[in-house]
Amino acid sequence: MEHFRRILAGWLIDGSGGPVRPQVLISWEKNTLVSLKEARPQDLEASPVEDFASFTVLPGLVDAHVHLLMSGTEDPQQRKRQADVSFKQARSNIEHHLKQDIVRGVVALRDGGDRKAHVYSYKTTFPGESRIPITLRAPGWAWHAPGRYGKLIGRTPRSGQTLAQAIITAGTKGDHVKIVNSGLNSLTRFGEETAPQFGFEELEAAVRTAHARGLKVMVHANGKVPVAWAVEAGCDSIEHGFFMGRTNLEKMAERGTTWVPTAFTMAAYADKLGKDRGESEVAKRNLDHQLNQIRLAKGLGVRIAAGTDSGSLGVNHGEALPEELRLLMTAGFSLQEAVQCASSHGAELLNVEDCAGVLAPGRPATFVAVQAAPEDVLDGLKAPCMVVVNGKVVHPVPFAP
Repeated sequence: MEHFRRILAGWLIDGSGGPVRPQVLISWEKNTLVSLKEARPQDLEASPVEDFASFTVLPGLVDAHVHLLMSGTEDPQQRKRQADVSFKQARSNIEHHLKQDIVRGVVALRDGGDRKAHVYSYKTTFPGESRIPITLRAPGWAWHAPGRYGKLIGRTPRSGQTLAQAIITAGTKGDHVKIVNSGLNSLTRFGEETAPQFGFEELEAAVRTAHARGLKVMVHANGKVPVAWAVEAGCDSIEHGFFMGRTNLEKMAERGTTWVPTAFTMAAYADKLGKDRGESEVAKRNLDHQLNQIRLAKGLGVRIAAGTDSGSLGVNHGEALPEELRLLMTAGFSLQEAVQCASSHGAELLNVEDCAGVLAPGRPATFVAVQAAPEDVLDGLKAPCMVVVNGKVVHPVPFAP
């Protein structure tokens, strides 16, 4: 029984979207949850129980959109340099960002690509993330069209290649495929939309090719037409989705396409660009519009997974996820529903349900204990938390000797 442990949680949010449960006795053996039940006096007296009565326990969190190579620095020169670092420097940056995530309970991440595929190389060079116990999904690099946005995080197909042929040529270099199918949001002209980067038939063939190879497809797309084509082509998730409109949301709900709204990016821009600049005001308007879309998506039944786009200006790894959840709540989600977006919905999208997701008997013993009541739990996540991954306490225990 040396691997058997029990804790008394003051509150439990299990990741299913269900109600907060008070006074829950959580038991696990080795790497598996045994029971999560209402604490009774006789249960507490039966064998040793660790007291976490002032803590809220959540599932291990999932951030479905990050750029691990990059930081949220505001220094323009540093932002430019960090995309072209050596693999040695990339490893240092990646591990620093992973540590920022794990101490705040983030146990699984989906990277959005870097043009040298350093994040995927890191993952394959250090399999199992033995030093920092975070499950990582990475695409290698993202694909973008010649002359269009995406150079910072990706590459273009070779001359004469279709997007589908480029995916085949890349072989096994990636856990999923990332496609850029629009530009960025304008910070000077509110609501301006860009044309799709790839034609519909080419995009559809690329998604079909990726799926045939067992790879999900995440598509960066803003605006009505880029999103419409990506959804109709069968992509698995829309990233960002600013200004995509009701018709696209209805289609996503119908098809089961996951949306990763990355709303906090605009809150960060509004803050970091300064109140005396027009870009800050446009960023605020972009954010308000995105929150209205999230409200509509909730009502339509669109599945949302929480993603931060950490590595963007002012969007720091680990710190950004509770801020993204706070914005989901501003748009009408309960705390439990927001946590579901950052746990079970994210785990399903990343195919990491064997190590993250809903807390229930028989499921992995992976969770975070936050020293706060539920109403303060998002603030509590800003401080280092107790993190258990597959039955082992990985924080505050050091990551490596």
